[in-house]
Amino acid sequence: MIDVLEQILYYRKQKGWTEYQLAEKSGLTQSTISSWYRKNMIPSIPSLEKVCNAFGITLSQFFSENEDNFALTPNQKELLLEAGHLSEKQQAALIAFFRTL
Repeated sequence: MIDVLEQILYYRKQKGWTEYQLAEKSGLTQSTISSWYRKNMIPSIPSLEKVCNAFGITLSQFFSENEDNFALTPNQKELLLEAGHLSEKQQAALIAFFRTL
């Protein structure tokens, strides 16, 4: 079973975000996010949706325990579709570009 707070922390660290940055990007207050950890509370579904949107993932991806079993967001699908039209050299350049962001 997924530990929701640990999962949020995992994604936040992947992005290199502080709680404050997550709050800014999700539209939640920092005190709300901080209170989840202080009080060991699980966020509501609407709050979790805002967090997932900030991370650029779906709720399905958030709760997926198997990386092969998740849904792509419309933007992710479009990125993959467009990248599929590139040559291998162009795809490698695009991956290198994404890594610098």
